Amino acid sequence: MYYIGIDLGTSAVKLLLVNEKGEIVRSVSKDYPLYFPASGWSQQEPSDWWKAVSEGLDELLEKVSRSEVRTIGCGGQMHGLVILDENDEVIRPCILWNDGRTDKQTAYLNEVIGKDKLNGYTANIAFAGFTAPKILWVRDNEPENFKRIRKIMLPKDYINYLLTGVFSSDYSDASGTLLLDVKNKCWSKEMLKICSLKEEQLPKLYESYEVTGTLKKDVAERFGLDPQVKVVAGAGDNAAAAIGTGTVRDGSCNISLGTSGTVFICSDTFKENRNNAIHNFAHANGKYHLMGCILSAASCNKWFCEEVLKNNDYQSLQEEISNEMLGRNDVYFLPYLMGERSPINDTDARGMFIGMDMSSSRSDMYLAVLEGVAFAIRDCLEVAKELGIDIEVSKICGGGSKSSLWRKIIANVLGIRLAIPVSEEGPGYGAAMLGMAADGLYESVEDCADDLVRVKGYEETDEELVRRYEERYAKFRKIYPSVKQLFKQLQK
Repeated sequence: MYYIGIDLGTSAVKLLLVNEKGEIVRSVSKDYPLYFPASGWSQQEPSDWWKAVSEGLDELLEKVSRSEVRTIGCGGQMHGLVILDENDEVIRPCILWNDGRTDKQTAYLNEVIGKDKLNGYTANIAFAGFTAPKILWVRDNEPENFKRIRKIMLPKDYINYLLTGVFSSDYSDASGTLLLDVKNKCWSKEMLKICSLKEEQLPKLYESYEVTGTLKKDVAERFGLDPQVKVVAGAGDNAAAAIGTGTVRDGSCNISLGTSGTVFICSDTFKENRNNAIHNFAHANGKYHLMGCILSAASCNKWFCEEVLKNNDYQSLQEEISNEMLGRNDVYFLPYLMGERSPINDTDARGMFIGMDMSSSRSDMYLAVLEGVAFAIRDCLEVAKELGIDIEVSKICGGGSKSSLWRKIIANVLGIRLAIPVSEEGPGYGAAMLGMAADGLYESVEDCADDLVRVKGYEETDEELVRRYEERYAKFRKIYPSVKQLFKQLQK
């Protein structure tokens, strides 16, 4: 038997074919374009996703007994606004999670509607990346497009819709729309009114491991699959990654170093989070989680190496950074290349280097980039600590986690052990696991994770390095407050 997991990322889709033992039989990755039509804007064409998924499925299923495919699960980039008209045609390009055009709409929600009301309606406040501010932006700036809206979807839900014809979403992904009453797991009537929406424009909600439908006849024929192949609701990428790394028990933590960076903390119960500096979302296991998200993580690494240094040999560049340099760097970097979400919620924030002198080298600057991302993740962890959550060990996943140097920096900046899962395919593997649970191989998502997820090693902390980074982090925390107003002036 085979289970397909899809990870619809920001730069590419990755598809996994997993057998009933949890072994990854094959993986395929397909890239697609990312568009920046204006400063701070970020868009994609949903048709590019489907083209990549289709080509990926063709390749994934080569020389495989397609009759043995049981389920398809999809994890995907969160918050993106996909809008369809009455003919199920996409109205405009998808506005992505890292798009910063909605500063006015975000301010309206937080300051006019009010953070207390938003927290009561959704358990969260407005962040520029969330879906509700994007809907308001379309209403305010593209009224003709807004009038045409018949269906509102998230990115992975669009793929599921094309597979099944079922208009659905899951609670974990819907949590990031700012339209969901997270505590009670239903669409917020108050938020629908604020956004001038009707509930029929939003999808039916499911738990991530629930089956939403089976393949449409034409889709099954297109890929040579049984039309009874089940499609599960799936999950937002971070919740899917948490499943894939076995982060399913109360108090467990996962740090993801993908295009963005996240700190994901499981909770068996809904927790009140009145400061709202990190998000209060539903989890793909049917429970809840708290999550801090920084908009630029591994993307900072890619930007500095490829755009600034014009060198994509990350490993050789990191080999220039010696152990003696760690915790002793005089150069600091703010990793706010696309603005920032958790915990500062500032679309005007931008990246910057500070502390350079005539002795500063490219290695000092590169180290500052890696450290800056680690410090920003620490900012999120500090908010969790203020809520009484004490993390001593965390899983780590994502492309950036493959760097032993970066893992060492993060472990010592955070002062916690990092557990390295055997499988590095977090979201895609988690999506496949949701399908396995839905197919009855396991009684629960937790049982599936307990059986399949293994750790291959740990990144340990060093007492002296933790001490040095504690001193550097204290200085890092002073930089953003000192330049916050300057960022606002530069954006005018």
